Amino acid sequence: MMDDASDRTMLIERVIRAPVHMVWGAWMNAETLPKWWGPDGFSCRTSRIDLREGGEWVFDMIGPDGTVYPNHHRYTLVRPEARIEYTLHWGENGPKHADAWASFAEDGGVTKVTLGMIFSSRKEYEDARGFGAVELGLQTLGKLARFIGAD
Repeated sequence: MMDDASDRTMLIERVIRAPVHMVWGAWMNAETLPKWWGPDGFSCRTSRIDLREGGEWVFDMIGPDGTVYPNHHRYTLVRPEARIEYTLHWGENGPKHADAWASFAEDGGVTKVTLGMIFSSRKEYEDARGFGAVELGLQTLGKLARFIGAD
């Protein structure tokens, strides 16, 4: 029997008024990704970053109140200008809390970005919804749009 992940899957979409090469370029660049990643008011402090299939990004997201949120992304698929797949961990080598992806589709010079997450459990999904993960994800994509001058 296949696992039905629909009750723990979150999708966040935004159209960015820029060609996919610009959106991809800001996302898959070790110098620029930490500059815009995260919701409004958050910053990133990177320990290691290697944005390729088999690579990883170990970083802390720092909230406006100074709270530190350790993160670890492990990249399992990189299809240039189309799709990135990665696992999300609570801190370096910490427990996995989601399988995630970002897909990029250009149409007429604008790019639709879809962020998806399949949480490890229904509780992880409910907790994420509870703290506003959809809104925070939309803020993150808004920061990307502003970063590349496409807001």
